[in-house]
Amino acid sequence: MLNQTEIKLKPWGREIWFAHTDKYAGKILEVKKGHRYSLQYHECKEETQYILKGKAIFTYCEFDSPEALETFGQDPKKLQEKILNEGDKIDVKPYTIHRLEAIEDTVVLEVSSPELDDVVKLADDYGRKGKGNDAETDQELYKKLSQNSNQ
Repeated sequence: MLNQTEIKLKPWGREIWFAHTDKYAGKILEVKKGHRYSLQYHECKEETQYILKGKAIFTYCEFDSPEALETFGQDPKKLQEKILNEGDKIDVKPYTIHRLEAIEDTVVLEVSSPELDDVVKLADDYGRKGKGNDAETDQELYKKLSQNSNQ
Protein backbone atom coordinates (compact mmCIF):
# COMPACT_ATOMS: atom_id res chain seq x y z
CA MET A 1 0.00 0.00 0.00
CA LEU A 2 1.12 3.52 -0.79
CA ASN A 3 0.54 5.88 2.13
CA GLN A 4 2.15 8.93 0.54
CA THR A 5 3.07 10.19 -2.90
CA GLU A 6 6.28 8.73 -4.32
CA ILE A 7 8.41 10.37 -7.02
CA LYS A 8 10.30 8.00 -9.32
CA LEU A 9 12.97 9.72 -11.41
CA LYS A 10 13.30 8.36 -14.94
CA PRO A 11 15.77 9.27 -17.68
CA TRP A 12 12.85 10.62 -19.73
CA GLY A 13 11.36 12.66 -16.83
CA ARG A 14 9.58 11.33 -13.76
CA GLU A 15 6.61 9.40 -12.42
CA ILE A 16 4.54 10.57 -9.48
CA TRP A 17 2.82 7.61 -7.85
CA PHE A 18 -0.31 8.93 -6.10
CA ALA A 19 -2.20 5.66 -5.61
CA HIS A 20 -1.21 2.02 -5.26
CA THR A 21 -3.60 -0.46 -3.69
CA ASP A 22 -4.19 -4.16 -4.19
CA LYS A 23 -6.87 -3.27 -6.80
CA TYR A 24 -5.60 -0.23 -8.72
CA ALA A 25 -2.75 2.25 -9.20
CA GLY A 26 -2.51 5.88 -10.29
CA LYS A 27 0.54 7.72 -11.66
CA ILE A 28 1.39 11.01 -13.31
CA LEU A 29 4.06 10.67 -16.00
CA GLU A 30 6.02 13.80 -16.89
CA VAL A 31 7.84 13.15 -20.16
CA LYS A 32 10.34 15.75 -21.36
CA LYS A 33 10.18 17.03 -24.94
CA GLY A 34 12.17 14.77 -27.27
CA HIS A 35 12.30 11.89 -24.78
CA ARG A 36 10.38 8.63 -24.74
CA TYR A 37 9.93 5.69 -22.45
CA SER A 38 10.90 2.14 -23.38
CA LEU A 39 9.24 0.20 -26.15
CA GLN A 40 7.53 -2.24 -23.82
CA TYR A 41 4.64 -4.49 -22.96
CA HIS A 42 2.99 -5.79 -19.81
CA GLU A 43 2.11 -9.42 -19.08
CA CYS A 44 -0.71 -8.64 -16.59
CA LYS A 45 -0.97 -4.88 -16.15
CA GLU A 46 -3.80 -3.06 -17.90
CA GLU A 47 -3.69 0.74 -18.09
CA THR A 48 -5.33 3.85 -19.46
CA GLN A 49 -3.22 6.89 -20.27
CA TYR A 50 -4.79 10.36 -20.57
CA ILE A 51 -2.88 13.32 -21.99
CA LEU A 52 -3.40 16.12 -19.46
CA LYS A 53 -0.92 18.51 -21.07
CA GLY A 54 1.30 18.44 -24.14
CA LYS A 55 1.49 16.42 -27.32
CA ALA A 56 3.03 12.99 -27.94
CA ILE A 57 3.50 10.20 -30.42
CA PHE A 58 2.08 6.90 -29.17
CA THR A 59 3.67 3.89 -30.89
CA TYR A 60 1.87 0.59 -30.47
CA CYS A 61 1.02 -2.87 -31.74
CA GLU A 62 -1.80 -4.86 -30.16
CA PHE A 63 -1.40 -8.52 -29.28
CA ASP A 64 -3.60 -10.61 -27.00
CA SER A 65 -1.28 -13.41 -25.90
CA PRO A 66 2.40 -14.29 -25.49
CA GLU A 67 2.13 -16.57 -28.52
CA ALA A 68 0.82 -13.76 -30.73
CA LEU A 69 3.50 -11.43 -29.36
CA GLU A 70 6.23 -13.78 -30.65
CA THR A 71 5.28 -12.81 -34.22
CA PHE A 72 6.42 -9.22 -33.53
CA GLY A 73 10.10 -10.15 -33.72
CA GLN A 74 9.52 -11.39 -37.23
CA ASP A 75 7.84 -8.19 -38.45
CA PRO A 76 8.56 -4.97 -36.50
CA LYS A 77 6.78 -3.04 -39.30
CA LYS A 78 3.54 -3.91 -37.48
CA LEU A 79 4.08 -0.90 -35.19
CA GLN A 80 1.56 1.90 -35.66
CA GLU A 81 1.78 5.53 -34.56
CA LYS A 82 -0.87 7.87 -33.30
CA ILE A 83 -0.53 11.54 -32.32
CA LEU A 84 -2.03 12.20 -28.89
CA ASN A 85 -3.09 15.74 -27.93
CA GLU A 86 -4.41 17.20 -24.69
CA GLY A 87 -7.62 15.40 -23.76
CA ASP A 88 -6.84 12.22 -25.72
CA LYS A 89 -6.64 8.84 -24.01
CA ILE A 90 -5.43 5.39 -24.91
CA ASP A 91 -6.23 2.00 -23.35
CA VAL A 92 -3.35 -0.47 -23.12
CA LYS A 93 -4.19 -4.14 -22.66
CA PRO A 94 -1.66 -6.82 -21.62
CA TYR A 95 0.74 -7.83 -24.44
CA THR A 96 0.22 -4.55 -26.31
CA ILE A 97 3.64 -3.25 -27.33
CA HIS A 98 3.72 0.49 -26.71
CA ARG A 99 5.84 3.60 -26.21
CA LEU A 100 5.12 7.30 -25.77
CA GLU A 101 7.42 10.02 -27.13
CA ALA A 102 6.88 13.63 -26.09
CA ILE A 103 6.72 16.08 -29.00
CA GLU A 104 6.55 18.80 -26.35
CA ASP A 105 6.75 18.51 -22.56
CA THR A 106 3.87 16.14 -21.81
CA VAL A 107 1.96 15.22 -18.65
CA VAL A 108 0.12 11.90 -18.69
CA LEU A 109 -2.35 10.63 -16.11
CA GLU A 110 -2.18 6.86 -15.88
CA VAL A 111 -4.60 4.59 -14.06
CA SER A 112 -3.95 0.88 -14.06
CA SER A 113 -4.22 -2.46 -12.42
CA PRO A 114 -1.72 -2.64 -9.51
CA GLU A 115 1.21 -4.50 -11.14
CA LEU A 116 3.56 -1.51 -11.38
CA ASP A 117 6.71 -3.61 -11.90
CA ASP A 118 5.12 -5.63 -14.71
CA VAL A 119 7.09 -4.26 -17.63
CA VAL A 120 9.14 -6.01 -20.31
CA LYS A 121 11.43 -3.60 -22.14
CA LEU A 122 12.06 -4.45 -25.80
CA ALA A 123 14.05 -1.34 -26.77
CA ASP A 124 15.24 1.66 -24.79
CA ASP A 125 17.11 4.87 -25.65
CA TYR A 126 18.92 4.76 -22.29
CA GLY A 127 20.22 1.17 -22.37
CA ARG A 128 17.71 -0.32 -19.94
CA LYS A 129 16.40 -3.79 -20.78
CA GLY A 130 14.60 -6.85 -19.52
CA LYS A 131 11.80 -7.28 -17.03
CA GLY A 132 10.86 -4.97 -14.19
CA ASN A 133 12.03 -1.56 -13.04
CA ASP A 134 15.40 -0.59 -11.57
CA ALA A 135 14.92 2.61 -9.57
CA GLU A 136 18.65 3.01 -8.85
CA THR A 137 19.62 2.84 -12.54
CA ASP A 138 16.75 5.19 -13.48
CA GLN A 139 17.87 7.73 -10.88
CA GLU A 140 21.52 7.58 -12.06
CA LEU A 141 20.45 8.07 -15.68
CA TYR A 142 18.17 10.97 -14.69
CA LYS A 143 21.02 12.74 -12.88
CA LYS A 144 23.47 12.12 -15.73
CA LEU A 145 21.07 13.42 -18.37
CA SER A 146 20.13 16.44 -16.22
CA GLN A 147 23.81 17.36 -15.82
CA ASN A 148 24.42 17.01 -19.56
CA SER A 149 21.46 19.22 -20.44
CA ASN A 150 22.68 21.95 -18.06
CA GLN A 151 26.08 22.17 -19.75
